[in-house]
Amino acid sequence: QVQLVESGGGLVQPGGSLRLSCVASGSIFSIEVMGWYRQNPGKQRELVAQVSSGGLLTYGDSAKGRFAVSRDNAKNAVYLQMNSLQPEDTAIYYCHTYSRDSGDSVVKGSWGQGIQVTVSS
Repeated sequence: QVQLVESGGGLVQPGGSLRLSCVASGSIFSIEVMGWYRQNPGKQRELVAQVSSGGLLTYGDSAKGRFAVSRDNAKNAVYLQMNSLQPEDTAIYYCHTYSRDSGDSVVKGSWGQGIQVTVSS
């Protein structure tokens, strides 16, 4: 079982910035992918950004050029720097990981509880 704790959300004005953090703990042997998704009511969960253990970065279209994802393997943490925020970015943001609890186990997905980001003047 993996626990993901998110922080850094809140209210910000249009054009402002926020930095989200996620720290993973629990039964972790390795983390293959760490990243962020977001979701609004009535919509599907959307990939924002993620980074693999090898450093491969993937961004959703809405994040390209504005957001930056990074990872600290020693801390089992992933960060999302969000710049030039707009009202359309308002959503609940969820940390997500694919991880293993042993060297020969299958990869399992884990979700954080989600953290609110609101962009409004």
